Amino acid sequence: MGKITCQFVRPDRLLYEGQVASVVLVTPQGELGVWPLHSPEIVALGDGIVRINRLEEDGGGTVKVIVSGGYAEITDDTVIVLADHARRSDDINKDDVIATKEKALADRDALDEDDNRRAYYENKAAWCDLLLKHADNK
Repeated sequence: MGKITCQFVRPDRLLYEGQVASVVLVTPQGELGVWPLHSPEIVALGDGIVRINRLEEDGGGTVKVIVSGGYAEITDDTVIVLADHARRSDDINKDDVIATKEKALADRDALDEDDNRRAYYENKAAWCDLLLKHADNK
């Protein structure tokens, strides 16, 4: 079985790096599977889950990463994901996310209706909703 190198980066840090069996990206048009010898391509990322399928010799299984926006560059043996927002589904504290969402909505509501800073807080609340929707149950 072939291998591909996967690098998964978000703005503040490297989230994942290693040899994997395959990666399933989420795009605005749907899912895109990436296996060894994939044609070179650059794709936009959508909102949802990227699945990193680990090699059997590394224990197998799937690493799920919740993403919102960004791009992925694919070559025959490498996929580099540059996500605007990304978080592993097994690394989410639901209570913290709920508190963050509530604060974002309160901060938004403290602004005038025509204040364009409201969009920042609305986006933050939407990211929290996405995290809660896809978080692994603990």
